[in-house]
Amino acid sequence: MPNKFSNLNELLLWRTEHNSGRLALTFLKDGEKEETNWTYGELARRAWSIAALLQSANSTAQPVLLLYPPGPDFIAAFWGCLGAGAIAVPVYPPRSNRSLVRLKAVIRDSQALTVLTTSPTLAKIRPFADSDPQLGSLRYLATDDLAPGLAQDWKQPKVAGDSIAFLQYTSGSTSTPKGVMVSHSNLLENEALIQEAFRQNEESVIVGWLPLYHDMGLIGNMLQPIYVSARCILMSPMAFLERPFRWLNAITRYRATTSGGPNFAYDLCVRKIAEDELAKLDLSSWELAFNGAEPVRSQTMRRFAERFSAAGFKPKAFTPCYGLAEATLLVSGRASEDEPPILEMDTDALAHHQVRNPSEDSGVTRVVSCGQPARGSK
Repeated sequence: MPNKFSNLNELLLWRTEHNSGRLALTFLKDGEKEETNWTYGELARRAWSIAALLQSANSTAQPVLLLYPPGPDFIAAFWGCLGAGAIAVPVYPPRSNRSLVRLKAVIRDSQALTVLTTSPTLAKIRPFADSDPQLGSLRYLATDDLAPGLAQDWKQPKVAGDSIAFLQYTSGSTSTPKGVMVSHSNLLENEALIQEAFRQNEESVIVGWLPLYHDMGLIGNMLQPIYVSARCILMSPMAFLERPFRWLNAITRYRATTSGGPNFAYDLCVRKIAEDELAKLDLSSWELAFNGAEPVRSQTMRRFAERFSAAGFKPKAFTPCYGLAEATLLVSGRASEDEPPILEMDTDALAHHQVRNPSEDSGVTRVVSCGQPARGSK
């Protein structure tokens, strides 16, 4: 693979030219049944059909809202936006008044005029759009039933490295959603850092359930496999939350080498996976279990390692990491042959932003290292 692409469209083109028949994506319906198996050629065909649709709608260089349930349609639409030279704006489809307020705030801030979605999702959005002038003024394009030959109309756009690829918005749970502009160069550079830190290659198998609307799921679970030509197996967040066994079972079934999530996910597995389910698991292939997006707790890692050691899980697989959208994703974290370092600190001193060894009379807080800073971080 060339050392340097100037944009993500060149990456997908290269994959299509050299790995067209290689399996790129498997999506598990309800976290269990294979609903979708796309090769790089199929992914590109679907993405370029959407890109051609956007180009015919004069949406090049314009922000485009992606309103999709978790799944392959979202992935095709994201790559379709890139292929059109448009700016992807991933947003949860509205399900309540609160999510509707967030959606409208994102629309105002991004100034998007076009929405990509599926026909079933569009039918659910229509009542909102019919009663709200702001939503009603948008142009809605369904992408789940495009003409098979539409990809032939796609024209590769001129996209510079500093062109904006997508806008990453905060949840809006504590304030108005704020967007981060992420360029093609930002993404390519961070994908290279993730590959280096996590030791990924074309033999890697990545299993994920994280939301594709946010950076860890989008950049770490969806774009990284394509960047390194690894196998990618995804399920929806709800499939995991409903039954955590599905996550570890997918790791077992596909002999995954890389998977992970926030700290709570490991706690949930310890609490919710029954003994008869544990007996069905084989986690010996799991080389890198990343833990990030919220505070990493040593107790959680210890409990998980103790519970799933019988299934072949290795404590040294744990890879605590730190990232944020303003840095594209990865800031620190690195695969290691050793278990993550844990420091014991004085609890009271830590509350006052001081680092001090605990005394006999003080409380002890165990702080987990989030690894080495990624190359080039300051």
